[in-house]
Amino acid sequence: MSNSTRVTRRRGLRTAAAAAIAMPLLSTAQTSAARQGARRLDVMTFNLRYASSAEPNSWKVRRPVMRELLRRERPHILGTQEGLYQQVRDVGTDLGPHYEWIGTGRGGGSRDEFVAVFYDTRRLAPAEYDHFWLSDTPEVIGSNTWGGVCIRMVTWVRFRDLRDGEREFYFLNTHLDSASQNARARGAALIGERIAGLDRSLPLLATGDFNVAAHRNPVYDTMLGAGLVDTWDTAAERGPLYSTFHGYKPLVPDGDRIDWILATPGVTAHRAAINTYALKGQFPSDHLPVQATLTLG
Repeated sequence: MSNSTRVTRRRGLRTAAAAAIAMPLLSTAQTSAARQGARRLDVMTFNLRYASSAEPNSWKVRRPVMRELLRRERPHILGTQEGLYQQVRDVGTDLGPHYEWIGTGRGGGSRDEFVAVFYDTRRLAPAEYDHFWLSDTPEVIGSNTWGGVCIRMVTWVRFRDLRDGEREFYFLNTHLDSASQNARARGAALIGERIAGLDRSLPLLATGDFNVAAHRNPVYDTMLGAGLVDTWDTAAERGPLYSTFHGYKPLVPDGDRIDWILATPGVTAHRAAINTYALKGQFPSDHLPVQATLTLG
């Protein structure tokens, strides 16, 4: 056997050995990437527009469009506003058998509108939940003491993430008043106080229709002052900006974003988007849903 043959063979052995070493490393990297992808949490906030029979945007007409949008997106967690009891039940049915929801009517029981929290049971399990009302007496069901046009409340849940080592996090969902700045401001301040009383070692997400434009109202400053960041601003990637309330009129590019997904600073926002889905010109609501893909930490 010539020297050249031996050299070539040795090189071949070294190359094979290097490949054998590289393959597990590549496999580990792929596994790590897969784990990172599995940990990503798809979050949505959506003002449903309360169900009514008034045309041309009755719930009967809008529900199939809502169903299609939600089945396309399949958020792991969804905070809704304005849904009436049967409407919330409809949304739960349309999301499919793997979803459950938590909520109560703002007047108590099945009365009035809900700020409901829907979740994918394959991904999340509630460990604790409660409600409070945005008033001087937050534990009194249906209380409204700040001159708001409607009763306003918060539904909050402490979840366990079944795909992220049982990691726990808080999720708060609300709908601030549509008419009174005083009620909005005091409501935001109360939410901040309640957040301060939770376990600050856990990540926290807050969704809602805040009825004021981001960056243009003290309510926004109060929410960020509570130790939260706006995932729209922190997202590594964003879709086009539209006014999130459109009232069934033509969409407004670069308009007011009054529906927000907020988070504690340790949460990573990979992508944020405002969903403009419509079917044959019919929107599912007078609001556009806001979405974010997040990693909790």
